[in-house]
Amino acid sequence: MSTVKSDEAMLVRVQRENFSIDVEIDRVRNRSKRIGGIATFLGTARDRSQGREISSITFEHYEGMAQKKLREIRTRALQDFDVIEVVILHRYGDIAIGENIVLIVVGAEHRAEAFKACKWCIDELKHITPIWKLEHTPEGEVWVEQHP
Repeated sequence: MSTVKSDEAMLVRVQRENFSIDVEIDRVRNRSKRIGGIATFLGTARDRSQGREISSITFEHYEGMAQKKLREIRTRALQDFDVIEVVILHRYGDIAIGENIVLIVVGAEHRAEAFKACKWCIDELKHITPIWKLEHTPEGEVWVEQHP
């Protein structure tokens, strides 16, 4: 695997293990000295959903297709916004309450474009990526269909 390919593989990942927010911000920061603003979105597992208590969450994904869709989102963000770099990570498997789920990091020369691209990335991820959420509640398991 070439360095460029493995480097790019680190920028878009679907993984079971947790990630370091600092490492991922540095991954973006180190891509260019022109970056003057970095916007992030971190999604974490909460203990309530639609009025129900949640004890944990399980994420399932369509292997290969989820990664492909995330790469498409990154490519489109780089093309459609005035940004320099984008990192998109999403975890799968069992996630405890309070743990990290998803991270978007966008580096740009200026904050306005970084914020716009970051918001677009998470909205698009929720809309097109084949990743499904199963919430574990005292009443049983509930598949979440809508993506607020």
